[in-house]
Amino acid sequence: MVNFTILAGGYSTFIATYLFNSDAGSLSLVSQSPTGQNPSWIDLHPTNKSILYATNENTDGALQSFFVKQDGSLTAAVGQTSSGGNGPAFAVPLSTGEVAVMNFGSGNGLVIPTEEDPLQFTEGAPLISFPAAVSHPHMALEVGSEVLVPDLGADTIWRLTSTGTPGSYKIQGQIDQPQGSGPRHIVVRGDQLYTVHELSSTLTQQTITATPSSPGPAPLTANFSVVPPGLPAGAQMAAGEILLAEASTQEGSNFTQPFIYVSNRNVGVQDPRGDAIAIYAVEPELRFVKHVFTGLDQIRGMELSGGAENEFLVAAGVAGDAGVVVLRRTQGGADMEIVATNKEVPTRSSFVWLD
Repeated sequence: MVNFTILAGGYSTFIATYLFNSDAGSLSLVSQSPTGQNPSWIDLHPTNKSILYATNENTDGALQSFFVKQDGSLTAAVGQTSSGGNGPAFAVPLSTGEVAVMNFGSGNGLVIPTEEDPLQFTEGAPLISFPAAVSHPHMALEVGSEVLVPDLGADTIWRLTSTGTPGSYKIQGQIDQPQGSGPRHIVVRGDQLYTVHELSSTLTQQTITATPSSPGPAPLTANFSVVPPGLPAGAQMAAGEILLAEASTQEGSNFTQPFIYVSNRNVGVQDPRGDAIAIYAVEPELRFVKHVFTGLDQIRGMELSGGAENEFLVAAGVAGDAGVVVLRRTQGGADMEIVATNKEVPTRSSFVWLD
């Protein structure tokens, strides 16, 4: 495929639509669709790519739904509902027809049911509160019958399960993380949990127990710093995103091994090279490969292109003016190179690929 359509959320009042031409190495801004304030995190319906969900990351947080038109622009918001709290930094649709939204600022979340039309939200879901002195839930990931929620403030990953009523979830256990590490985002591969920690700028690996864990030390299989070498004095690192690219199932593919990609965010004195993405081989055991510098300032969100190959990765910073970059995975996924850049919108915070 030559042309890819990419949607990008951010701290603004619009979602941007880009067209990436992989043959020409061009990235063009196509449109800016009006939204509520600060659509910082966006995600597509799991089976209908014409439906997009977006948080409004504000004090009075909200979740909106949009219909994606054929040209990649959005209709006006079709559905809107409260997130139940302050600063919803993440939302994800579940296979159940619900949408999980986590409020970083107020330390709670909702799992919001949708109607037969998934653009419409059902009101009345009970608020999920996390029993910690400080709670900053930053993500939700559906894993089997559970929803895992990394809590940056509580240094744990909550294990949620449905009570059987739409929108009603309870905590059935937790996977504790190193004290002060600040677990931010996760990926899961089989029974292996990979966590990127914002405060310690580390990547860890753990085994998920078959039964929910009780509070207490959780053994780490691996623990890596994701901080790149050669940082300037005054640099201050805070890891951001984690992505997993499995080996391709396509015959003759160069991508025969799985890799993990972790973004760094320098919130201090900037490096002339910009922020780096750290690459890790997954098999036969987790192993650091290299850092790839992007020229970006504070990479909060990045996303793989999907499909059998996951050949490309799009990323942006939430500060500075470096815009959006697309990188191609090379060396079977062990390296990357920038192939396209667009600076018309200086910052973005999350992405989805439509094609």
